[in-house]
Amino acid sequence: MPRLAIVYLSTQGSTKMMAEAIAEGAREKHVDVDVNSFYEWDPAEVAKYDAICIGSSTFYYTMLEPIAKFLDKLIEIGIEGKLGAAFGSYGWSGEAPVLIAEKLRKAGVEVIDPVLRIQYIPNEKDLAECIRLGKDLAKKMKKKE
Repeated sequence: MPRLAIVYLSTQGSTKMMAEAIAEGAREKHVDVDVNSFYEWDPAEVAKYDAICIGSSTFYYTMLEPIAKFLDKLIEIGIEGKLGAAFGSYGWSGEAPVLIAEKLRKAGVEVIDPVLRIQYIPNEKDLAECIRLGKDLAKKMKKKE
């Protein structure tokens, strides 16, 4: 079964809600999903997954520093050829998911579009978009098998 790692950094719980909804969508399509805060992940373990989905809330027009460092370590280990996605919540500007996607692409990851950005706390419609991203990611993973 294909394996998906969902790594996130959530300051107020919104990005975590998104991560869990993405995982729900992927599981519905029979993908093995592990979803955790980046604090609970080792970049070397994440690099072993078939696909990697990374999320961060936006803070001062960028991704949070700890997730940026985690992503740098992950890229240093080597993740080219993998499938990926980026997501995150924001209050004002929302650049973090776009920056995550750019870094993943530069590292040779095939990033699914659109990058998912949700302002404030995700509502029912927003969470449905997250579930759809999980399903889309799972479908692409199965095609790569």
